[in-house]
Amino acid sequence: MHPIRKKRLTIVLFLLVGLGIAVALTTYALRQNINLFYDPTQISTGKAPVDVRIRAGGMVEEGSVVRDPDSLKVQFRVTDFNASVPVEYTGILPDLFAEGQGVVAMGRLNSNGRFVADEVLAKHDENYMPPEVADALKKASKVSDKASGSADTVTY
Repeated sequence: MHPIRKKRLTIVLFLLVGLGIAVALTTYALRQNINLFYDPTQISTGKAPVDVRIRAGGMVEEGSVVRDPDSLKVQFRVTDFNASVPVEYTGILPDLFAEGQGVVAMGRLNSNGRFVADEVLAKHDENYMPPEVADALKKASKVSDKASGSADTVTY
């Protein structure tokens, strides 16, 4: 093989190896930082992964907020009106956090089915609902309408 060709081949091989390493590192970083959204129905049916960082959202169930008087630990339930999931959070909740309001929690689902949140986000005004939560609530209401036998339209 000619020395110039050998030098070019070596350069091309180093570029390909470098490109492969860059793609592998980028893929690994994206996989570690992705947060998929799951609604309470998906979590309660076992479709959400265990011990992987995810987002869970819905409405804070009325009467479910329990605060520990000695610490910042709070337990509550998130519902899509079809199923509910217990959430545990230690920290200061947003000012707009309240029962009956929309919430998105980021954290991990443990093996007991309890969602351990490390961040809780509440809606910022009375008209806003996170798109994932709104879609989950719409989907849950369609499922509960079908289960109860009600129909939106009548076909003749």
